[in-house]
Amino acid sequence: MTPEEKIRYARHITLPELGEAGQQRLRDAAVLVVGLGGLGSAASLYLAAAGVGRMLLNDFDIVDPTNLQRQLLFTDADVGRRKVDAAHALLAARYPDVDFVQHDGRLDGRGLREVMAGADVVLDCSDNFGTRFSLNAASVATHTPLVSGAAVRLRGQVLSFSGGSPCYACLFDEDDETLDDCAGNGVLASLVGVIGTMQAVEAMRVLAGIGTPAHGRLLRFDAASLSWDESTFARDPGCSVCK
Repeated sequence: MTPEEKIRYARHITLPELGEAGQQRLRDAAVLVVGLGGLGSAASLYLAAAGVGRMLLNDFDIVDPTNLQRQLLFTDADVGRRKVDAAHALLAARYPDVDFVQHDGRLDGRGLREVMAGADVVLDCSDNFGTRFSLNAASVATHTPLVSGAAVRLRGQVLSFSGGSPCYACLFDEDDETLDDCAGNGVLASLVGVIGTMQAVEAMRVLAGIGTPAHGRLLRFDAASLSWDESTFARDPGCSVCK
């Protein structure tokens, strides 16, 4: 690292769990963030500030006035812009040492696997089950660690997956599961910040080798009671994805 980087990341380097070697691992890493809404805003801001060297930004949507209540990558001036363009502009201006790559549009099939194969960790910050299951299948196929988050109303959840661990399809059934959306049910603005930040924490733990990844653990946060609860789940031997 340069002398300037050592100053910038001094509070990381001081941490025994991270140190200069861990900070260098962050600097050498590539992270794919799928979804640049509330979760993706918080996660991408913290990962870029933390010194992740390369960030792949993906979204297919445009900025809407209703996004501004919680999606901190955007301002009123961004309404009507492509989210990837607006997010890239803000992040690149604030963190010029990070290499940001835009992927506009839906990623699926072979295209998704190709992009994911170039990442060390993928953050699922999407808001629909179709994308979540596509990301899960691509994560299993490419052996890329996946950190999934979700938030609606006053509750959120975080999960982490990697090769050999239970996958998203071991826990959720694509045919039966439905996802409430923010438009119809609302969401507390700061809740997406809590969940997106936790996704960034888990991604950094995976990249820097801090502790044990939270595989097989479903972490749920209730903003109404300001409480976390946790349950564990095992690999489904009948899972059609990670069999």
